[in-house]
Amino acid sequence: MKFQRLLTNKNLYLMLIGESFFFAMALVIAFLLRFEFDIPAEYARQMTTLLPVAVFFKIAFFWMTGLYRGMWRYTGLADLWKIGRAVFMAEVALIIYVAFTAHFHGHPRSVFILDPLLAFVFACGARVMIRSLYEISLRPKDWRSVLLPANFCAPQLGIRALIVGADADGARIAKEILDVRDSGLHLVGFVDDDSSRIGRRIHDLPVHGPLSALVGVAQMTRAEEILVSAGQSGERLREIVDACEAAQLRIKKLPALADIASGKVSVKALRDVRYEDLLGREEVHLDEAGIKGYLADKVVLVTGAGGSIGSELCRQIIRFEPRLLVLFDAGEENLYSIEMELLHQHGFTRYVTVLGQVQDAALVEAVFLARQPQVVFHAAAYKHVPMLECNPWQAVTNNIIGSRTVMEASVRHGAGRFVLVSTDKAVRPTNVMGASKRVAELLMHGFQGGGTTFMAVRFGNVLGSSGSVIPLFRGQIERGGPVTVTHPDVTRYFMTIPEAAQLIVQAGALGQGGEIFVLKMGQPVRIAELARDLIVLSGKDPAEIRVKFTGLRPGEKLYEELITAGEGVLETGHEKIMVLRADRAFVESDDKLAILVEAAQCFDIEGVRQGLLVLVPEYTPVKNAAGAH
Repeated sequence: MKFQRLLTNKNLYLMLIGESFFFAMALVIAFLLRFEFDIPAEYARQMTTLLPVAVFFKIAFFWMTGLYRGMWRYTGLADLWKIGRAVFMAEVALIIYVAFTAHFHGHPRSVFILDPLLAFVFACGARVMIRSLYEISLRPKDWRSVLLPANFCAPQLGIRALIVGADADGARIAKEILDVRDSGLHLVGFVDDDSSRIGRRIHDLPVHGPLSALVGVAQMTRAEEILVSAGQSGERLREIVDACEAAQLRIKKLPALADIASGKVSVKALRDVRYEDLLGREEVHLDEAGIKGYLADKVVLVTGAGGSIGSELCRQIIRFEPRLLVLFDAGEENLYSIEMELLHQHGFTRYVTVLGQVQDAALVEAVFLARQPQVVFHAAAYKHVPMLECNPWQAVTNNIIGSRTVMEASVRHGAGRFVLVSTDKAVRPTNVMGASKRVAELLMHGFQGGGTTFMAVRFGNVLGSSGSVIPLFRGQIERGGPVTVTHPDVTRYFMTIPEAAQLIVQAGALGQGGEIFVLKMGQPVRIAELARDLIVLSGKDPAEIRVKFTGLRPGEKLYEELITAGEGVLETGHEKIMVLRADRAFVESDDKLAILVEAAQCFDIEGVRQGLLVLVPEYTPVKNAAGAH
């Protein structure tokens, strides 16, 4: 079918006719050069005899190497290499033919050197000329478009942009942008730190540098924007952001070259550099065989399935083909959103939705009785620290009673694995939220040994999650500020939602029972610096948008920890996961827990705090700047 379509292409016959003429000219000129443009009659007859054979061999080998299946207007370096191979093979075939028919008697040897060289030049020249004419036709119809370089005569339309990096990736990105007529960009050059590249030109664009001189380069080129490739490291991106801040340039991130080449995205699909890019988180490597071993063909229950972490857990879990995914959430809108995403975006249909609260024991029992989940991911929790300081009874009801209800049902119905999603705020907690999650961890230890393998996963702040500070900062920046930060020295650990969910799923494969897994989150980030970075990434001047310090909110502390006293840190088989083995379990807790629940039912704020202090001795409630708890 492809061959028939090729034969119906009229351009094929034009190529064959044109190429035959060039190959004939190559042999004729080779004889002319050999005999200084005075070919004796004997050799003229020899040339005439060789002419159809030489043309035939070259056309045949060009056809076999696929050179007539391409379009000359898109000729590239790979095509020139193909031409070289085809000409060489055709000349070898011609030499064998002459040796076989005439034993090379009376044939000038130099002709067989000149002929392939000329054929190669003519074939390459024809293709390059066609491509040049095609590219000229795309330019404005102006006499300058033929006589002057493209970037000199092109209209000054679009955003004037510099590309960071004059390496192979930068060159390919520039070529992609230059080839797109309506990219909305006007490239004015490259910026690079490599002294061997500075001062050179790539695709007729100058290479400036180093990055530290970006202020001067931006003024000279009148650049408005910096373009960075998708492969830049987090550390390098931070250097670029600092340089852009000094030069007052916007910064945009280009899509990955692989995505552009595959047609998934256009080179025009620029996006703002996000704070996640500056973190420079490496790709998480999962033990897919181990994860598949405990998730494939299993009934999996995810509580809080519509939340930030819960919904991403669902996305990760369906990769491993569970038999059934039970989506349990108290929020109608969130539950509907993840249901529609699984159905329409991922084509996953083996799910059921349960709208309700995890502290509803009758509902939880009914779900376990009907579905018999074998793996439980418990992500349902209230997480907003200041909100739970004002409403601590909800932390008891949801984070403690709800967790205990799901744990009891898991043991009663023989679930194989239970993974509790915890938090770094459970370490030496200073707030109700952290203390309630610590109680949930201790409860988990109490249930260990009942036939269900329990484990917890502890990590810090997740970028983009509900309650994350970044959406708040972005909204404040859009309104012109001020950006409100609680304290100049406050620091937090951060990771992305996909990274957190992937490591939770991975930890579920590693657990043997009773572990608290801690995700390695890199270095803590100063929130004041995060605010400044977001101002720069938004294309704003930090001098124009004020950062206002408001004081620590109820229950907040300056820094978070991932490990508490009495917990031994062990390495696991995964580079990003550590494990803590605690010596103490939740012993004689029923009476103490009953007192806490009673205080919560009476909406007794101080009673709840006192109850948490009894259960979590390391809990140290703090006061905010205003003096209230």
